[in-house]
Amino acid sequence: MSDIRPFRALRYDPARVDLAKVIAPPYDVIAAAERHVLYDRDPHNAVRLELVRDVREESATDYAEVPRTLAAWQREGVLVRDPRPAFYALRQRFQGPDGAARERIACFGLLRCEDYGKRSVRPHERTLAGPKQDRLKLLRAARANLSSVLLLFEDRDDAIAGLLVEALASRPLGEARDPAGHLHTLARIDADAPVAALRRQFADRALVIADGHHRYETSLAYRDEQRAAHPGAGPDAPFEFLLACFTNAYAPGSLLLPIHRLVRRGPAPDDATWAARLPGWSQREVPIAGPEAVPGLLEQHLAPLRDAHAFAADDASGRLRIFWRPRGAGGELGIRVLHREVIEGVFGLDEEAVRQGAIEYPKDAVQTARDVRTGGGAVALYLNPLQPEDVFRVTEAGEVLPQKSTFFYPKLPTGLVFRTLAEEP
Repeated sequence: MSDIRPFRALRYDPARVDLAKVIAPPYDVIAAAERHVLYDRDPHNAVRLELVRDVREESATDYAEVPRTLAAWQREGVLVRDPRPAFYALRQRFQGPDGAARERIACFGLLRCEDYGKRSVRPHERTLAGPKQDRLKLLRAARANLSSVLLLFEDRDDAIAGLLVEALASRPLGEARDPAGHLHTLARIDADAPVAALRRQFADRALVIADGHHRYETSLAYRDEQRAAHPGAGPDAPFEFLLACFTNAYAPGSLLLPIHRLVRRGPAPDDATWAARLPGWSQREVPIAGPEAVPGLLEQHLAPLRDAHAFAADDASGRLRIFWRPRGAGGELGIRVLHREVIEGVFGLDEEAVRQGAIEYPKDAVQTARDVRTGGGAVALYLNPLQPEDVFRVTEAGEVLPQKSTFFYPKLPTGLVFRTLAEEP
């Protein structure tokens, strides 16, 4: 059972600020130099609540200025709190990497923090201790959820979207276009009937964390601290919940993109080595005119092999090698096969070598092809994306995906809604 509830969001007042200037990318994708750009974009940019300006100050900060900033922005009327609990529908209109126009529908709400063992919320990757310690410092100081965890649910009929689209069409609260050109539109759903319908729809659905594992596990740690400090607070205490955004993994606008592999050190295998070390794999070659041609070649030659274990190898020789073999009866993940049979079997890179940086994990195929041609790596290994079925199957079995297996697109901006823990769920 998933316990999803409406809440009284703290939001930017679109009459006081330009939403496009105050939203920010998720904190964990902001480069050190980009912090200064976002700080200077607007004095109320959401990055000021999430990150210090100078990354060198991060380890020493206690984030004491964050609650003061939140209070000041509310006094100024820059942030306003909605009068009654609501769900918040989100529409993201964007172009995918293939240039096609897409639309993703999602919903902000509160999610009860449940331990992974209960299986209502499932992780798909492992986390690191350092980021969780930093986010816990921030949560203790701010006593607010400043950015949202993104969770996937399975809704093959896309029934939940119908409850959200009407609000987006008739009652939008505001919209903002980010620097990538993505248009984000927010709408409030606070009438009793649709709120109850959304809660019913989510009640029997398991949720998989797409982005925000560190934030989710930080919320669990904070919940446990607060339970110990306030043993009589009860199951509906604010610290029992966190801000989350929910989207249907099977909707047309939900993009699950591949993360490629770049083998940093050579030499690149020759034809005889590929053949000797990949027995049972089929191979063909196609010419590459240049890096910009790679996405089209992958769509033409690699994408049709989604039902097989497949990858493409590019060593800047002017030839793109396509490899594939049938999947076994057990349905093993292709990414695991690639690491075992190619990264280790062909290149001789074991887990320790990978941890030491022998592999990079680029998302952009064109840039990866450029890097190979300018000495930034020996061989690029281009992959097909995982399918939603892969993610749900692995997490349902209580397993996690290999490192850097998934890239959920587009990212959720920070700043569309905030949630203070003074808020009763």
